[in-house]
Amino acid sequence: MPELRKDPVTARWVIVNTETPKIPGSFRLSSNKKSSKVCPFCPGHEAMTPPAIFTIPRRIRPKSGHDWQVRVIANKFPALRIEENIEKTPLGVYEKMGGFGAHEVIIENPDHHKEITELEPEEVGDILKAYRERCLDLRKDPRFRYILIFKNYGASAGATLEHPHSQLIGLPIVPSRVTGELEGAAWHHGSAHRCIFCDCLEQEGREKILTIFEEGGFVSLAPFVSRFPFETWILPKHHEASFDRISDEKLLSLAVLLQRTLGRIKSVLKDPAFNFMIHTVPMTALAEAPYHWHIEIIPRLTQVAGFEWGTGFYVNPTPPELAAQFLREENPRIIS
Repeated sequence: MPELRKDPVTARWVIVNTETPKIPGSFRLSSNKKSSKVCPFCPGHEAMTPPAIFTIPRRIRPKSGHDWQVRVIANKFPALRIEENIEKTPLGVYEKMGGFGAHEVIIENPDHHKEITELEPEEVGDILKAYRERCLDLRKDPRFRYILIFKNYGASAGATLEHPHSQLIGLPIVPSRVTGELEGAAWHHGSAHRCIFCDCLEQEGREKILTIFEEGGFVSLAPFVSRFPFETWILPKHHEASFDRISDEKLLSLAVLLQRTLGRIKSVLKDPAFNFMIHTVPMTALAEAPYHWHIEIIPRLTQVAGFEWGTGFYVNPTPPELAAQFLREENPRIIS
């Protein structure tokens, strides 16, 4: 029978199909075919993009040619601009402000065809280090309230260029989706004096039903109230509120787990388009805030339709415990 499940953080409800669940192979995927057009992110084409804001050099530098492993640039077509003001203007019942913000592109490596799953773990660690360093730098500007780092892979996930890259958008406001998580976490902490994410991890540590992989101090799992089929989260096992306070040592463990998790999603689901995003505390929050940073990975296997838009409910055709079993074991023996 279908189930209604309530998210313990946001109080959002999700409908989960536990009666006739969809499994890998039953989703219709869009093509992730590569284009042959000239790529502005490839080495030798640096003049086609804005100048680098931040770079990480290659560990073994070539005798000639490019010497960068990760290159961060301003987005050539930004959603928001750093030059805009943040003054709010009332318009009767409405309110507006200048389109202030930062919009950057993290070019993840020099190779046009190497996604995170094909890199060395240290190279994935370099990408995560670039994320951290850009967050720390933008913290210096008090106008920023929130930094969102995200990756779109595949055309149906919003990627317009094939070269592996992620994006960063700095905002003068905290997004409502994050605010909902912050408020839910604060409410639970106020009543139970514990982190709701930590409580979920503690329960999962005993049950091991939703866990996919573990690496160092991190775990990848399918959230019990997954909104989408094969939705996957990566969280630190111990309480950490802010992503940009992560150490170099932990970055490498996170890199290994991120690479392994994305690799399994790619192999089990036949290379689907996906989005991932990092949810962390706002810039002004304390390091010990009752929140738990995490990475959310959303394979683009279904579409949000009228019911979801009209109600705010999501309909997930694959129970997360079944999704975790497929991703953990790749060829599981399904037990009903």
